[in-house]
Amino acid sequence: MTSDKPASDHAAASPVNTALHALIMHQLDEDQAADVVSIPLAGISSIADYMVVASGRSSRHVAAMAEKIASRMKQEEMGFAKVEGLPTADWVLIDAGDVVVHLFRPEVRSFYNLERMWGGAAGAAGERPSTAKPIGD
Repeated sequence: MTSDKPASDHAAASPVNTALHALIMHQLDEDQAADVVSIPLAGISSIADYMVVASGRSSRHVAAMAEKIASRMKQEEMGFAKVEGLPTADWVLIDAGDVVVHLFRPEVRSFYNLERMWGGAAGAAGERPSTAKPIGD
């Protein structure tokens, strides 16, 4: 059986996941995250619809951003985020269901370079990672 929908529609994120993604992106902007990169993964990977990578100025900044995202999700009744890495806050992973957020200190981020690895996957599917303008540029 064939579908009348274009193939690209099958890989679209759900409206709920899109709203969660927008909430996270807005919170990162409010918290002055640096070098925010959002990589659409719908149709590429089953782990999430979006991966967001951002940097904080310090471990304290990274931890505060992670706590704010988790708090805001709860406040907006968008589920509960699982947060890993808060004790050292060099790299904090926030599993928000279909949106996965990686928050780094800049030197740790450059070492792991996640967006290069996953950005290549998005490019292979005909999409480019979307980026927010880095703060200070």
